[in-house]
Amino acid sequence: MTRIIADISVSLDGFVTGPGPAPDNGLGTGGEALHTWAFSDDPDDRRYLREGTARSGAVVLGRHLFDVVDGPNGWDDKTGYGAGEVGKPAFVVVTSSPPETVRLTDLDWTFVTTGLSDAVTAARERAVAASSQSGKDLDVVIMGGGTTIGSALDAGLVDALTLHLAPVVLGAGTPLFTGGAPRALVQRSVTSTSTATHLTYDVL
Repeated sequence: MTRIIADISVSLDGFVTGPGPAPDNGLGTGGEALHTWAFSDDPDDRRYLREGTARSGAVVLGRHLFDVVDGPNGWDDKTGYGAGEVGKPAFVVVTSSPPETVRLTDLDWTFVTTGLSDAVTAARERAVAASSQSGKDLDVVIMGGGTTIGSALDAGLVDALTLHLAPVVLGAGTPLFTGGAPRALVQRSVTSTSTATHLTYDVL
């Protein structure tokens, strides 16, 4: 069964970027500390990254995040989705208009201009197709940014929420939660490493 999983790194004070995020400074000032775990040698960090990438049948992201990862200082062979782990899933971008060009032409991009719900539906179709080809259940991962994940939670589109809680206080930046509808969560797992506390919740 394909699930919709929101997955994002967050600071102790609730920010998913530091101050001043921009296409050439995607995580904002100090925000690199949020993703230290993704490049760690800790076996639990590596397992989370490996398993998260392996379960990804399709990935949803917002246009601002796409502009960062596809920008000149964005993803490359060492810093792409999964940071060198297995698999290259389909990517679905929520945007008001598709970009004129795409730098990362080796990845499978779909641009949806009719809203987040339609983007999640398109991603689910891609994940179901990938599941059929692989013979195992694959999920849709909503990787962000924070506004996209918050909107997906508010719209009731998310089945599970995975947070990688980084031991850093950023003081300002892009908040993950800015209000919206109440959501009940059921904690399913907690794994602590020196670089993050990995938390997984079912969303009721």
